[in-house]
Amino acid sequence: MKERLEALKQEALQELSGVGSQQELNDLRVKYLGKKGPLTEVLRGMGALSAEERPVIGQVANDVRAAIESVIEEKQAAYTKQETENRLRAEMIDVTLPGRPSQQGAVHPLSKVIQEIEDIFIGMGYTVAEGPEVEQDYYNFEALNLPKDHPARDMQDSFYVTEEILMRTQTSPVQVRTMEKRKGEVPIKIICPGKVYRRDDDDATHSHMFQQIEGLVIDRNVRMSDLKGTLLQFVQEMYGPATKIRMRPSFFPFTEPSVEVDVSCAMCGGEGCRTCKQTGWLEILGAGMVHPRVLEMGGYDPKEYTGFAFGMGVERIAMLKYGIEDIRHFYTNDLRFLKQFLHV
Repeated sequence: MKERLEALKQEALQELSGVGSQQELNDLRVKYLGKKGPLTEVLRGMGALSAEERPVIGQVANDVRAAIESVIEEKQAAYTKQETENRLRAEMIDVTLPGRPSQQGAVHPLSKVIQEIEDIFIGMGYTVAEGPEVEQDYYNFEALNLPKDHPARDMQDSFYVTEEILMRTQTSPVQVRTMEKRKGEVPIKIICPGKVYRRDDDDATHSHMFQQIEGLVIDRNVRMSDLKGTLLQFVQEMYGPATKIRMRPSFFPFTEPSVEVDVSCAMCGGEGCRTCKQTGWLEILGAGMVHPRVLEMGGYDPKEYTGFAFGMGVERIAMLKYGIEDIRHFYTNDLRFLKQFLHV
């Protein structure tokens, strides 16, 4: 048995000397030192030896195992070292190379226009007021002189959560909530930016969700001329000092009288072009004097106080400002579109 162990040792060492890969080394480890290997088989046969032979053969078997394990560990250390060197070489970073510039983002054009509108009105003494997007029917319609059976509601078909809770169709509810909060105190001079929702079919000029900014002024002796002067100053700061406005009679349930407000076309200077359909004017917003009923429901005596309100779609303002022809560009996240506003 001693000769068999010596032969096994020589065989193992010879095979290990020709190992060419980590996998071959693992295979030989299992072959010679595994539970089914020849060394284990020899050790299992030691029970048939005499008491004098067992310690001698046991010592030889341990020497053989130690010799094989020593070579395997040496080979394993070499493979581990080589693997580490290869990984470090592959992951090496040349710190002398120039850095890669990070891609610079830009403020979204709608956010840019909202900030600009807010800055203009804050400069005129307005404050910014906000309210919930999920709104009560009372604030969205009834307190704005739109009872449940009013036909004008059809123009603002919304997404309803319940019969009394809906996604707001306008930011006007913020005006009502502000009047209630102020409890008859004047002056009120606010703008209300935010998202609104309507069940419109999305196309080049309509979206089921869009941004809106409304304004409200309440005080004693507020007149239509104050409204006109405010809007004229706004459009001239937004589109340039040569911009003019035109007010056309219209109807809104929450204002009386009501007007549609147009601005002179910036593309042609009011001469008439394709953009303004040869009229020289572009519709920009709706406005009017606050309806007495709305004042009364907000806690203000319409015989003592008057006010004006206006509302504009931010997308419409941005489309006119930047010459954008399709509202959907604002929401498709196309980098080719957004990169145009990197330095605007």
